[in-house]
Amino acid sequence: MGGVSVSSPQFRKRNWTWLYFLLPSIVIMLLFFIYPILLTFFYSFTNLALTGEAAKELKFVGLDNYARMFQDPTVRISIWNTLIFLIGSAVIGQQVLGFLIALLMKHKNKTFRRVIGTVVLAGWVTPEIVCALCLYSFFGDEGTLNAIITSFGISPVTWLYTVPMLTVILANIWHGTAFSMLVFQAALDDVPSEIEEAAVVDGASRLQILFRITIPYIRETITTNMMLVTLQTLGVFGLIYAMTGGGPGTKTTTLPIFMYNQAFVNYQLGYGTAISLLLLLLGIVLSLFYIRSLKE
Repeated sequence: MGGVSVSSPQFRKRNWTWLYFLLPSIVIMLLFFIYPILLTFFYSFTNLALTGEAAKELKFVGLDNYARMFQDPTVRISIWNTLIFLIGSAVIGQQVLGFLIALLMKHKNKTFRRVIGTVVLAGWVTPEIVCALCLYSFFGDEGTLNAIITSFGISPVTWLYTVPMLTVILANIWHGTAFSMLVFQAALDDVPSEIEEAAVVDGASRLQILFRITIPYIRETITTNMMLVTLQTLGVFGLIYAMTGGGPGTKTTTLPIFMYNQAFVNYQLGYGTAISLLLLLLGIVLSLFYIRSLKE
């Protein structure tokens, strides 16, 4: 037959055409993702700093930054705060709330969908720093929430000092729930109505349909969304920093906040990069957990 030989120049040229299309993406990935990670990894083994003797001469210090990190009690506090923030904001907040809102919007009328959709989407389209300032004004000593409760004769509460973690969790829930809502709306629309109608005919209740048909059908979407929301929440910095600055004390000091403080407040960039790699490792571990869940 008159086909092109595998060893012919025409085949080799055509076989590598795909690389030309991928090359820009590969270059961008190397420049803005791989290279910064490798550079961070290198600096984590140095005494890199912005002030003092270390700023004059870069020295290799081996595992000193990592040894210091595992001995630092604030690191353990930051990890614990990060996990609380993840569970409260990503798992319980954005994931569950986003699913419930999507479920309600599927069964409610147009007016309900418009009102709830507008409120939820408003938090998502608002820039993180603006969202933080809005919620800071809401929870502040003389904020909206205290104005409401004092109108009922109740003493005002210093929310940002009494329950600071709760305030930043609620702020991030409002800021990010719309993403989960939209994902679950699309997933719920894909559930065949014939299956649900058949279940109703067989006498299944709404809860039985939800837990035995709907949730199993969109299980992969639930896991994928959970991974995306977790990784997004893991890197939240501006919202917490604008609302509490990681305080009072270390009550809202998550790993991104602690990393920033060490690198740009205490000017210890070497130690800060070591903490950033701990944050990266935590993200990788959580991602692998979710990916494994998808395969099961």
